[in-house]
Amino acid sequence: MSRPSPGDELWCRRFHPADSPAARLVCLPHAGGSASFYLPVSAALGPGVDVLAIQYPGRQDRRMEQPVDDLTTLVDRLYEVLRRQPELPLTFLGHSMGAVIGFELTRRFEADGLAPVRLFASGRRAPSTFRQENTFRSDDAILAEVRRLSGTASALLGDEEMMRAALPALRADYTAIEAYRCEPEATVDCPITVLTGDNDPKTTLDEAKAWAVHTTAPLDLRVFAGGHFFISERSKDVMAVLVEHFRQERARTAG
Repeated sequence: MSRPSPGDELWCRRFHPADSPAARLVCLPHAGGSASFYLPVSAALGPGVDVLAIQYPGRQDRRMEQPVDDLTTLVDRLYEVLRRQPELPLTFLGHSMGAVIGFELTRRFEADGLAPVRLFASGRRAPSTFRQENTFRSDDAILAEVRRLSGTASALLGDEEMMRAALPALRADYTAIEAYRCEPEATVDCPITVLTGDNDPKTTLDEAKAWAVHTTAPLDLRVFAGGHFFISERSKDVMAVLVEHFRQERARTAG
């Protein structure tokens, strides 16, 4: 592990820093999302867990930076940053686009002999399950998709200036995730817990179950009432799953 770089804090947000954490959870936002989306997760799991929410370039306080429109490039940059963090048992939580980023980061960590404990893949079909969407082709299509999924606060949806300011990051993210391709035989060895909404237009139940072909470990499927952003709509239930995961990890490492 190399030493942290001065620029790493641009990527890594610790809303509730832990003095002596026993584990780390890396939270990866959805397309157009930001680190602050995971503020409730940080509040629920601290102080025993080092909750590290990722801030991609091109949004909020990084809005003056060029957003990354290639998923491989984004994952490579993230991997370099995360490898410089102090070593702890590592769990990934990614929602939508973040679930794919979590999968690709898990592949890189395992190739480096540093297997994560678990990947929580939320609100996303299996990596090799392809849909032709082309959301990023026009500004109107991007904004229509955001409104359809209700992934942005209603106040922001009604603010045309704010929505237009968010377009570069949204366009880059949609371009990156819709160009992503994964071979069907790509697998990780760590367990995967799939979190999905029963009314998610982006992921059918069969598409969620298809994550099973991408891990050599057992697949844990959790279905929640809600649409694409069930993770917010059913936050109490989702938090209970995460809390139980880290409780079991503490018991396992203590025993």
